[in-house]
Amino acid sequence: MKSSAVSALFWGAALGAIKVDLNDTSSIKDAAASVAKGLIAYYDGDQPGKIPGILPGPPPSGDYYWGESGQMWNTLIAYAHAMGDSSYNDLIAKGLLWQTGPGDNFMPANWSTALGNDDQGMWAMAAMTAAETNFTTGQSNNWLRLAQNVFDNMASPSRWNETGGEDSCGGGLRWQVFTFNAGYDYKNSISTGMLFNLASRLARLTGNATYAEWADKTWTWMEDVGFLTPSGAIYDGAHVATNCTDINKMQFSYNLGVFIEGAAHMYNSTSGGDVWRDRLGTLVNGTSYFTDDNCVPVEPACEGTGRCTTDMLMFKSVLLRGLSATAEFAPHTVGRVGCVLDAAANATAAACGGEGDDKGAQCGFVWTEGKDDGLHGAGQQMNALAALTGEYRLRVAPPDGGAAGGNGSATGGGTGGGGSGSPTQSGAAPTSSKNGAGMTADRAGAGILLAAAVLAVGFTALLA
Repeated sequence: MKSSAVSALFWGAALGAIKVDLNDTSSIKDAAASVAKGLIAYYDGDQPGKIPGILPGPPPSGDYYWGESGQMWNTLIAYAHAMGDSSYNDLIAKGLLWQTGPGDNFMPANWSTALGNDDQGMWAMAAMTAAETNFTTGQSNNWLRLAQNVFDNMASPSRWNETGGEDSCGGGLRWQVFTFNAGYDYKNSISTGMLFNLASRLARLTGNATYAEWADKTWTWMEDVGFLTPSGAIYDGAHVATNCTDINKMQFSYNLGVFIEGAAHMYNSTSGGDVWRDRLGTLVNGTSYFTDDNCVPVEPACEGTGRCTTDMLMFKSVLLRGLSATAEFAPHTVGRVGCVLDAAANATAAACGGEGDDKGAQCGFVWTEGKDDGLHGAGQQMNALAALTGEYRLRVAPPDGGAAGGNGSATGGGTGGGGSGSPTQSGAAPTSSKNGAGMTADRAGAGILLAAAVLAVGFTALLA
């Protein structure tokens, strides 16, 4: 995922904070509906001449890179499921399916110069959420299959290279998919975390032992290479030229989010076994880095300096999504995790304003100041919506550990068009039928025009 310098979008002075009463689930639900409406206001992919599925971008055409749109749909699917609000289901299904690409694996050729493993993973996680929640609009599509196809890509030897010599780092995923993209020489936690997240959730949903083995494999690699510490810190990544020894120790909340969500699923699918209980506990401990003393989420790497890139402005939503799953599948964590979810939901009451406006509530980014900081955007909406969705789930469906396993089938909605990210629909629905049991080579690189990728300001320092 690339990041652009923030282009602040101000919707004007807030018309009044939204109402959030943690003892009144209807107020949480109403607030979430207003925030969801505010999020959709940033999306123009349903307008004539626009590209379905994506937020305006990538820079310089708009603020948002392709991967962030995947997180938008993931957040909206979780919201729709929790609240029973089907208002955006058709929009969600069409947006997801339009960007599946010709290989039904979220690798549309139009985004090859901005396609990282993390970007592809963001979209796959949305498909995974759709599979888990039986998301449907009454039409036929197998969301599970789309997530499995991405898993197959990531777990193939062309991506997970553990025998390629001293510069292989013994495994792990590179930031970028294609060799011509800057950042291909960097293996990082978020890309590897996407594989871990998919493997863990697929293991729980399908009962397939191969996925569970990959969850363990990715976790062990993270520990062995030093990206994941015994205290629950997850460092950003390192370069292959040093065999991943030049570790960049910056920490971002979305890294913790993708890992804690996966670990919660593994804890549940192993019936609370000691291995995953301990691993999950390590990550729960790691949440303290991303909250203030009152459990309010923060993004320490950039929030205090005001230098967050556009992508970083939505990282809290990934963390909160992971914490919501943790509360659901591992009830013993609710003391700490519930504190963060409560604090995040309360923070939106002050950070989001404009309720009643035709654009819905608009939310600020900094939650520790007790007010709307005026920096609005789609990422900030995702943060607030994830906070309210997680809180609502916590209130209306107290954690009971969930139900492990699954039958491996999940159908969803929309025929959209199995397009490749272009404004022209092909009208074809996905047709691939991988079963996810074996690892297949990545098929999507052939025929794509080579182009040089330009790294945005936000991550240049990380790759220096």
